[in-house]
Amino acid sequence: MTSVRKFSRAAKISALLLGLIPAQAMASGFYIVEQSPKATGRAYSGEVADTGPESLWWNPAAIAGQKGLAIHAGASAILPSAKMTNVNTIIVRPAQSPAGVGGDQISSNPIENGVVPTGAISYGLTDKVALGLAITAPYNFTTDYATTSWARYSALRTSLLTIDIQPGIAIEVLPGLRVGAAANIEYAKAELGNALPNLSPLLADGSQKLSGNGWDMGWSAGFQLQRGPVSIGASYKSSVKHTLNGSVTVAGLLGPLAANNGTVNTSASFSTPWQAIFGIRYAVTPAITLNAQATASGWSKFDAIRLAAPYNTAIPENYRDSWSYAVGVDVAVSPRWTLRSGVARDLTPVRSTERDARVPDTNRWVFAMGATHQMSKRFAVDVGVNYLSLDSGAINRTTAAYVGTAAQTPILMNGTVNSAHVFIFALGGRFTI
Repeated sequence: MTSVRKFSRAAKISALLLGLIPAQAMASGFYIVEQSPKATGRAYSGEVADTGPESLWWNPAAIAGQKGLAIHAGASAILPSAKMTNVNTIIVRPAQSPAGVGGDQISSNPIENGVVPTGAISYGLTDKVALGLAITAPYNFTTDYATTSWARYSALRTSLLTIDIQPGIAIEVLPGLRVGAAANIEYAKAELGNALPNLSPLLADGSQKLSGNGWDMGWSAGFQLQRGPVSIGASYKSSVKHTLNGSVTVAGLLGPLAANNGTVNTSASFSTPWQAIFGIRYAVTPAITLNAQATASGWSKFDAIRLAAPYNTAIPENYRDSWSYAVGVDVAVSPRWTLRSGVARDLTPVRSTERDARVPDTNRWVFAMGATHQMSKRFAVDVGVNYLSLDSGAINRTTAAYVGTAAQTPILMNGTVNSAHVFIFALGGRFTI
């Protein structure tokens, strides 16, 4: 009886090795950068040095010196497309010859379309001090592979929702010098699932799913310095360690593996990356402003997913730190119309030797255009459009089920992600009182 318990626990731990990795979002890794329609129009190239509540996500100093009340709200429709193609993925069942994984050999568009809302409000307490509150969804996606997909042992349905509530304060300490700080209170909810192989290829697959949620906290701080036509900004956003309380459910295993079926309560923890953002805006003329921004992302914080009792183990992820770079321009063509454009290069934190179907992330180019229409003195409408072109890459991360038991079953992933691109359409409004 003791050996059965040990086998069951080991098998459930190894089952998790196939399913606890968040999937690709619209910026590198699983980060959603679409937090302002105005920013979308210039490829997120000037936000850390710009002012107004729409820039609060990038820099809590953005509202210092504001007078009165300002409100920003918007939403971005994200429409991804990609093909995950099997090349020669192999499964090695115990005491059997290596065999093809079978199933549908091409999975088209596993990342679902989505809408990302965002909003912020700020109020000037004095001519120097302002309070702000931004609500964003910085890590938010759903991906869904068919149960017949060649990638099913790596991923089936995965969803992650985060809501970041960022209250903060900003102060103009000297003319043109603004500082700010904020808390980042984050709620996260996740569901991660994948198929599990039975011992015989003639048997239907089993499945496993982890689900959980929790509240956690980080912080942000930044400054802006404006001198004549030049505005410089820098900010730091801390990593947030998330702990999701929930359960693991295993079902559909047959024969000697059937003892693993059931639900176990547990928790899983992982950390999102820190961000250090640097930017500059230069008003070449009263009508033309050039923007540039660079972001360092500490993705090495996402080094592992750690499981609490009864598993007490860590699943290595081995992400690396990465950079993104963006340039853009704002052109005021009339008192009511401002046009924007920009381009960005976003480098993936996923190592080329460890890419899997759940996170088929690659380097990307972002091409942007947008506009603002000043409807009245107090109300403006922002629109932005992005086209993201992603590099092709190998899907090659080996996984294994039932590690450390007689039933250990390696899955040697060998596929590609190709034809990957994303359209993003953003619409928002800004209101001042």
